This record gives sequence, C-alpha cells and structure tokens, in this order.
Amino acid sequence: MERKLFTALQGEGAQRLNDGLSKQGFRRSQNVLYRPSCADCAACLSARINVANFTPSKSQKRALKRGAYLERRATSPWATEEQYDLFRRYLGDRHAAGGMADMDAFEFAAMIEETPIRTRVVEYTDPANDQLTATCLTDILDDGVSMVYSFFEPGNMRFSLGTYIILDHIDIAREAGLPYVYLGYWVPGSEKMGYKASFSGLEVYAGGAWQTMDDPETFDTNLHPLSNDPIAEQVAEISLPDSQPLRPHPIND
Repeated sequence: MERKLFTALQGEGAQRLNDGLSKQGFRRSQNVLYRPSCADCAACLSARINVANFTPSKSQKRALKRGAYLERRATSPWATEEQYDLFRRYLGDRHAAGGMADMDAFEFAAMIEETPIRTRVVEYTDPANDQLTATCLTDILDDGVSMVYSFFEPGNMRFSLGTYIILDHIDIAREAGLPYVYLGYWVPGSEKMGYKASFSGLEVYAGGAWQTMDDPETFDTNLHPLSNDPIAEQVAEISLPDSQPLRPHPIND
C-alpha cells in the first residue's frame, strides 16, 4: 500500500520550507509537500542532477542539436488553453491509463497556478509557426530548479523532447548559478523512469543523504521492507528551516 508523509505549504515561510524539505527528498504538488513513506519498501528515491558533474552523452548531444530550433520563454504560472490542449495530447499518447488521464481544464489550471512559492512555466515554441511544442512547470529553489511536471508534443518523437527539456533546465540552472536540477522520483528497475539514470552527475536521496548514482543496480536493496525506517523515526530526522514546527502525517492511497 502506498503511503506518504505530507505537510501543507503556505504562509510567509512557504519558500523556506520548500527549499529545506526539497533537500530532504520532498516534492511539491500545488500547496502540499510530500515524500513517499511506504511500510513495505523504500524504492522511490528523489533524484537530482549535479550540474557541475554533468557531461552530456552522445545521444544527449544529438537531442540538444535537434531541439536547438525551439525558443524558450519563462512566464508566470498561468494556465492557457494552448497548454491544456498540449497536455491532453501528451497524456492521451503517453499516459492514457494514468492517474492524471481524467484531469479537466480546471484541475489543470490548479496544478499550474496554485503555488505559494517562486514558480515559472517554461514554454518551448517552434518559431516557424509559433506553436507551443513543450512546457515545464518549474519551481525555483535556493539551490536549484525543480521540474514539477513537463509535457510535450507526442508526435515529435525523433526530437527527444523530454530529454531536451531536462538538458535545457541544466542550462537554466547553470546560467542562474544554481547547482542542481531536481527531477522528481526514480525507482530502481522502473522502465518508465529509467531515462533519469542516463544523466551523468545524478544523485539520489537514500538513507537520509544524497548519494552519487554510479550504478543503478546498487540501489536495488532499498526494495527490501527492512530498509525503511519506522515512520516516527523518519519524521524525527526531518530538519526544518528556522526551527519551524512541522508535523507530517502519513496518508494511505
């Protein structure tokens, strides 16, 4: 059974709380921060790219060249019909049976706009026809950028747009002098998330610390139920900014 630690993200301390807990494996979803805390395993590992240690592979260099025609534009977190239409095409092709498949326009707008922290919508357009080709909802942290959710034109497979968006966010972080790009969760052995392990400089949050990803196979032991600390110990080990009181609660899905 899936279980998570979560806490509300609100008030004047929202940005500091998001910055602090993102460093400890938490992710943002609208006004909530969460981290998987399943009783049976600890397979979901928060992943980030250390920008200084990243070197593109040959295939990633090709993706950069193929996507070089796109124009990047960072805007305030405001949902548009064009974004939603692209989002629906993406889900229909890539995640038709996923949990977001039934998301309507109002729920999409909430995903984009309900943010109490520094957030940008990074759009990629084709200058030949001014068509929106890819979008990423991106949080700005004190030590990096966090890719909350990205989607792109599913018909442009040969352009490797998903890879290109990550590579461009590495450039965004580098240009801003920020050391990390947060990618979300990576699960050992998951074919759907395997692409994250292809980026050099990858680090995962395991055992209460960030560890360099040298060999994905070395993290398979975290699938064992005894590798997960009791939830009370996990809560006790969370470090808070400015000693703010925090009482994360487990929820079951």
